[in-house]
Amino acid sequence: MLSNSLPKTLIIVPAYNEEDSIASTLTTLMRIREKISTVDVCVINDGSKDRTVEIASQFDIVLLDLPQNLGIGGAVQTGYKYADKHGYDIAIQFDADGQHNADDLRELIQPIINNEADMVIGSRFLEKTQYKGSSARRLGIYYFYLILKFLTGQRFTDPTSGFRAKNAKVIKLFAENYPKDYPEPEVLILLHKKGLRIKEITAHMNARQGGVSSINSWKSIYYMAKVTLSIVMQKIIKE
Repeated sequence: MLSNSLPKTLIIVPAYNEEDSIASTLTTLMRIREKISTVDVCVINDGSKDRTVEIASQFDIVLLDLPQNLGIGGAVQTGYKYADKHGYDIAIQFDADGQHNADDLRELIQPIINNEADMVIGSRFLEKTQYKGSSARRLGIYYFYLILKFLTGQRFTDPTSGFRAKNAKVIKLFAENYPKDYPEPEVLILLHKKGLRIKEITAHMNARQGGVSSINSWKSIYYMAKVTLSIVMQKIIKE
């Protein structure tokens, strides 16, 4: 569990139709917030059509209610804009669906506290864990691992993981420039080009507790093609 003294930290929780899991997720995060006064939780409701807002509003959080669905990139960037405006030292992206484990938060932010990294990724594959994804999902992750290794020379074992922590420098960058669709692999190129430090730590993730993944069936083909093109363009376009 986290210590009682931390830099000013914002946990960003993007949520779209997460009524089945948002209460459980926020209950877990509230236990952290109650113990550490420098930690805040910000839920970005991305135009949900279910009871996500109603449920989230019952918790002592910052609730940003977007009038329409912007997609994961727009929702998360809203959180970074809030973090930048309010002077947070660390921002943590934390999924609303119950997959991310709050017990891993200390390990996730420690490299930032130690000034060893600008962004830290919680990886399901850096070491063997109990995580079990579908064969198709694992294949897609490995595909992006190979592309990113070729383009950057760095080894990112879980390039699609959304469990990430960033320092103030990256918060400001993402508040100004963040990909709109499926941003996780693409921002690795962006940070690499700017010479920023990226580190992975082992994260123990759970199965989705409710709702439906935004990437499934035919969307997977679009996802792979779009992100591949974005990654390559990000690499070749000069600053």
